[in-house]
Amino acid sequence: MTVHTGPAQQALGRRTVRKVAVRIMPIVALLYVFNYMDRANIGYAQLGMGKELAIDAATFGAASAIFFLAYVVFEVPSNMIMKRVGARLWLSRIAVSWGIVTVVTGFVANTTHLVIARIVLGIAEAGLFPGLLLYLTLWFRGKERGRAIATLALAQPIALILGSLTGGWILDHAHWLGMSSWQWVFVLQGAPAVLIGVVTFRWLPDKPGDAKFLTREERGWLQAEIDREYVPEEKETFLGQLKAVRNGKVLHLAFANLFIACGLYGLTFFLPLIVKQLDPKYSSTNIGLLGAIPYVVGAVGMLLLARNSDRTGERKGHVVALVLVAALGFFGAIQFKSVPALSLVSLSLAAVGVLGYLAPYWAMAAKVLSKEHTAVGLAAINSIAALGGFFGPYAIGLAATDTDVTVGLYFPIGCLVLAAIMLAFLRVPRERN
Repeated sequence: MTVHTGPAQQALGRRTVRKVAVRIMPIVALLYVFNYMDRANIGYAQLGMGKELAIDAATFGAASAIFFLAYVVFEVPSNMIMKRVGARLWLSRIAVSWGIVTVVTGFVANTTHLVIARIVLGIAEAGLFPGLLLYLTLWFRGKERGRAIATLALAQPIALILGSLTGGWILDHAHWLGMSSWQWVFVLQGAPAVLIGVVTFRWLPDKPGDAKFLTREERGWLQAEIDREYVPEEKETFLGQLKAVRNGKVLHLAFANLFIACGLYGLTFFLPLIVKQLDPKYSSTNIGLLGAIPYVVGAVGMLLLARNSDRTGERKGHVVALVLVAALGFFGAIQFKSVPALSLVSLSLAAVGVLGYLAPYWAMAAKVLSKEHTAVGLAAINSIAALGGFFGPYAIGLAATDTDVTVGLYFPIGCLVLAAIMLAFLRVPRERN
């Protein structure tokens, strides 16, 4: 195939990529921001829900973790369905259903109800993140995909910052209609997802050929560029596509990511309780404000590190270094648990590590898969890694006491060190820029 790279084609390419980024990425980012916030808002709800429903740290860790078991079971089937029915319909379905479940969680009356709600939420959310990764491969070439994935990954700290600030404020100020403030955390943070689902269905095209915001010339250029990077997709049975899971590098990446996820979700769910432990006199608003600091630092670090990874084309070194930084941050949070300033610095280091690794990691993982295995491969990596969301919070909750949450952080430290060792021995070709 002859590739035309003259000035006219280059201008066409820049214009098309810019249009796609402006139209596609805001919707994709919004989906993931509210998805992650609604998954994690149980951490702030626990500040009020714990007393009212008599939920201790161990029970809270188990209820937080159970979400991931349902998520893992249904993730691969969800991505398979999305390939059949199209991204627009399936992503909007996911958003509407998780939003409704989050709102309903605000009306649980006991631990059993909460566990059931978390399981249903896992089923509702299953497939969103790998679905979004798959969707980005339909719109961005390899050399732009790192930045697109970085934008998607940035949704995590944005979600945690937004959830932290609003969660703390809601707990202190929302006492309406005879409902407890922790109930309003679920209701007010869950309801926007339903609206976002409607926006997704209305405005998100399935593929470049459906993009009315592009001219015919732009659609043709983009589709040709995407097709040039991949072999033609073959139709396979479900079992046939699961062959992607047998790929050694896929499994290597997946299990390393599982160990990293133990740290990521340990921080996500237990940060409010760790901050509260710094000074029992902190109000919920203060906890929300202080709890946002590590995520702000993590977001800045993520942007800078993703840019450097894209500039150099180096992925593995960035990921290994960041995973070790996260382990160091968790260790510092244990050592400085009685010194608020140093504890927040340590938690910020942990956030830089567990958030900053995301963009270079997924850019590295995307290079492993051929197009015919992209849907199942990405879902398989994410599904296996999501088990870290079960083991991390569950183990931290079991080890935590009423007076010391940080004692449970030794578990994610060990997991992060193990992940760094695994990735250090992974052979990954350097990208050419």
